[in-house]
Amino acid sequence: MQSIEILDSTLREGAQGEGISFSVADKNSIARVLDRLGIRYIEAGNPASNPKDAEFFAQTPQLKTAEICAFGSTCAKNTDPQQDAGLAALIASGAGTVCIFGKASAAQVASVLKTTQAENLLMISRSIEYLTDRGRHVIFEAEHFFDGYAQNKNYALACLKAARKADVLCLCDSTGGALPAEVARVVADIKALFPEQKIGVHLHNDCDMAVASALAAVQAGAQHIQGSLTGLGERCGLCNLASVIANLQGRLDIPCITGELAYLTEAAHTVCEIANVRLRRDMPFVGKSAFAHKAGMHVDASCKQAGAYEVIDPHSVGNQRRFLMSEISGKNAVYQKLKDHFDVRKDSPQIAKVTRELKRLEWQGYQFEGADASFELMARRVLLTYQPHFELILYKTTGEFFLNGEEHTSAMVEVRVGGRNEVTAALGNGPVNALDAALRRALIVFYPQIARTRLTDFKVRVLTPRDATGAVVRVLVETTDGEATWSTVGVSTDIIRASFLALNDAMEYYLKDTPAAAQEKEG
Repeated sequence: MQSIEILDSTLREGAQGEGISFSVADKNSIARVLDRLGIRYIEAGNPASNPKDAEFFAQTPQLKTAEICAFGSTCAKNTDPQQDAGLAALIASGAGTVCIFGKASAAQVASVLKTTQAENLLMISRSIEYLTDRGRHVIFEAEHFFDGYAQNKNYALACLKAARKADVLCLCDSTGGALPAEVARVVADIKALFPEQKIGVHLHNDCDMAVASALAAVQAGAQHIQGSLTGLGERCGLCNLASVIANLQGRLDIPCITGELAYLTEAAHTVCEIANVRLRRDMPFVGKSAFAHKAGMHVDASCKQAGAYEVIDPHSVGNQRRFLMSEISGKNAVYQKLKDHFDVRKDSPQIAKVTRELKRLEWQGYQFEGADASFELMARRVLLTYQPHFELILYKTTGEFFLNGEEHTSAMVEVRVGGRNEVTAALGNGPVNALDAALRRALIVFYPQIARTRLTDFKVRVLTPRDATGAVVRVLVETTDGEATWSTVGVSTDIIRASFLALNDAMEYYLKDTPAAAQEKEG
């Protein structure tokens, strides 16, 4: 099959997603990520809608292969295209390719545009003619096409006929309600009626069908797919292009990007980081959990046959296989987790010993699948390869509350390192924050590199709610030094104690490859 064109609308419709706001610098960074991935078109925004988009087009980044597209609408009703400000802005943007949308639903023409069907056809044809006469490559986005085709087929087709001078006729499922079989049927119909035209689809994900519908469209003859790399967009988002790309190029061997498919996972995570949103762990192909195996049977099978429970090689999309540690893990899973860090055999009694301790701690409330650092430290303790870098002598937290509403929390920590005691205190925004600050302040005296670390996440889970304020709690802590990130866990009926256990592991894990301070000699 010939290659499929991909148009990414992260910078335009992705920015319309709730909670998303891109600066011009953000847009430049995302454009470079998409360019490196080898996306054909990047729909960057509407230069007539706001100063930020206008500024972006005024300083469009230099890209290697991707083409920046400007977005706008057909001319206003009863307006000469040459007098239309929106079309003028598209030309002034300097973009060689422009995407314009026009209504393809008779009902929408009457209720939203409040004009005649004939006038809407003129708006489409005259706008496209205006742009093509000025040398622009035009992608026509037929808005509400699938709904319009179902309600008034003849008028929807008339809209496409009016747009025949466009280079691409893109059929939009603007409400996100079309099912894959319907999309395939309509695309096949349009392909038969417009055999010389390049047909595309723009699909919303309101029914969680956008990716399936995009693949169905390709099988029915579509050559152009629109969406956003991680599915960002209005309401429930757009078609997730990461999944489309992985399926087309990775599984069906249909070319759709010019870059390395192995960059896909990094690209998706980078876009989400710039957008300041978390990439879903369970997102297919690129999520952290996409190739994570937990059940003992699954792990055992995956060790014997790579891909036993995987639809694609994780490395082909830049991801990796992971084995999760939990009470349902078998000895094989524990071995796979330990073999890169310890000199152990699969049938070693040491593996059985670590497995028993894992199950015991998980029964108490620990959860190691999200705390790899604590699991490694637990294994080191069981295998007697663990040498602590500090010893806690005591900690104390104090909260003071005044009638004027002021609150003060302080913590004092005493640690022993190499035979020397260090006592520090710190104020914080709550007892855990104060304890964290005091512990770091004490350890920096002996291990200055601790200053590079900081907490990035803190989660508390009540495990026995029936015990009310005496419940067992689990605390998960995520820590980073700016390069690596690691997670640790603590469990106790005392939330401060559980927090300290997690903080203690976080510091010990960071120091694990640092020689422990030497003991001072007496006398």
